[in-house]
Amino acid sequence: MKRKLATTVSSLVVLSTVLAACNNSDSKKTEGTAKKDAKQILRITSTTEIPSMDSAKATDAMSFEVLNSTNEGLLRLGPNGTVEPGIADKPEVSSDGLKYTFHLRDAKWSNGEKVTAQDFIYAWKRALDPKLASEYAFILYYIKNGQAINEEKATPDQLGVNAPDDKTLEVTLERPTPYFLQLTTFGTYLPENQKFVESQGKNYGLEAGTVLSNGPFELSEWKHEQSYTLKKNPNYWDKDAVKLDEIKYNVVKDTSAAVNLYEGGQVDLLPKLDAEFIDKYKNDPKNFHTMLDARLVFFRFNESNPLFKNANVRKAIDLAYDKKAVTDGIMNNGAIPAYWVVPTQFAKGPDGKEFRDTNGDFNKEDIKEAQKLWAQAKKELGKDSFQVNMLSYDDSTRKKAAEYIAGELSKNLPGLKINVQPQPFEVKLDLEKKFNYDFSFSGWGPDYPDPMTFIDMFLSNSPFNEMKYNNPEYDKLVLDAKKEPDASKRWNDMLEAEKVIMKDSGIGPIYQNGIAYLEKPTVKGVYYNAFGAGYSYKNATNKK
Repeated sequence: MKRKLATTVSSLVVLSTVLAACNNSDSKKTEGTAKKDAKQILRITSTTEIPSMDSAKATDAMSFEVLNSTNEGLLRLGPNGTVEPGIADKPEVSSDGLKYTFHLRDAKWSNGEKVTAQDFIYAWKRALDPKLASEYAFILYYIKNGQAINEEKATPDQLGVNAPDDKTLEVTLERPTPYFLQLTTFGTYLPENQKFVESQGKNYGLEAGTVLSNGPFELSEWKHEQSYTLKKNPNYWDKDAVKLDEIKYNVVKDTSAAVNLYEGGQVDLLPKLDAEFIDKYKNDPKNFHTMLDARLVFFRFNESNPLFKNANVRKAIDLAYDKKAVTDGIMNNGAIPAYWVVPTQFAKGPDGKEFRDTNGDFNKEDIKEAQKLWAQAKKELGKDSFQVNMLSYDDSTRKKAAEYIAGELSKNLPGLKINVQPQPFEVKLDLEKKFNYDFSFSGWGPDYPDPMTFIDMFLSNSPFNEMKYNNPEYDKLVLDAKKEPDASKRWNDMLEAEKVIMKDSGIGPIYQNGIAYLEKPTVKGVYYNAFGAGYSYKNATNKK
């Protein structure tokens, strides 16, 4: 639901600091005190609501970003993807790479209770419980018997975790996993306080009052579809490192409204700037910044629909429009056309080469070839015209991109009519989960720094394969890679798997995301994570 701008603006007004009592002769002293005691508040715009603050149920970038601020796992991500101490320091690792021993520091939940090793064990077992139906349960399969428990082939007490005492956590893996430390920073690996979770029942994670924090900030206010506020957590173990007193998110789906707030001094960080404003700010290095993101934006084809079950249809759509026109003409934010599953500048293999450099590009646009494939598909399907719906995001930029592509496809593939259906983020996610769509303008950001974070989502039994894509050859390559101890063979299996799905046009890559954003010069210490949670604010400051 879109709110009136007046409501949006009012939620961002910062109350002035109350000054100590003084007489007129102490005005200079009072002025100095005001500056010293002024709250540090970071005001941010967001295009989406938080779908969930339950770490076992969260699946989206916004939820994970806020969870990264309000909660903390064994370790946390630092600048440039480095791993930093969290509730524990870096662990002891056995010589075979299978057993990790973490020693927890003295840490508390926001209600004053101690954070213990059992909080991690409870959270992981809860996420693996098939009754909860966590879509991210698979990311815990690295732990011994995690998958078997989730598939009800083993009991929860067989999970490869042990707590000799409240401050020691032993974790045994199924097989050596070189990126396991990075995995422990991910949202599904966060701890949960069992007593609190169970006391909230079905409301857990859905309101400000039904969440508990053990991280730098607490979720203090949550006005659905309008705003949410984080306040510094006084019980956080490293609270002295946290300089911000508050982070105020304001949900603004229209970029022009967000820009007006930024220019009016009511917003300090605008994380996503639309193409129409980039030319205006691109020569302003104090406020304007860009970076290439590792997020892949692509079409999901729901193969429950006979039209999209046809491989020639999928291939025709992937070839029938100019992706560079999308990135340069609409996005204009550093995004680049995507002709693959695994993004560029993301992962290097055992040979030191980029995954992307080895496999190259697939399925470059070719309208004549697309039209041949489309004609063949129509013969195979016995129909000459089709009307379908394209699910899309409802923010202005991605909605424009979806509408542009729909127009190009309708023009270049005779007989195809596409209705674009923009939806609020959480509604769109739900429609995809329920397969209640034809094809969808979608996206995926990496959870950890390895190609598998993109490749295994399209396994036939993956909870994120919300398209019913099913190719036994693809499944075998991916599953072999998951079990392969030899790094070179594992890498080759993933390269081959990408070739298979691109030959099928199992998905339709559109672009690798770029990020153009505005940030006030007073804001320091905010950094963006290439994988897992988005922005990190633990070390941020905003001194005005």
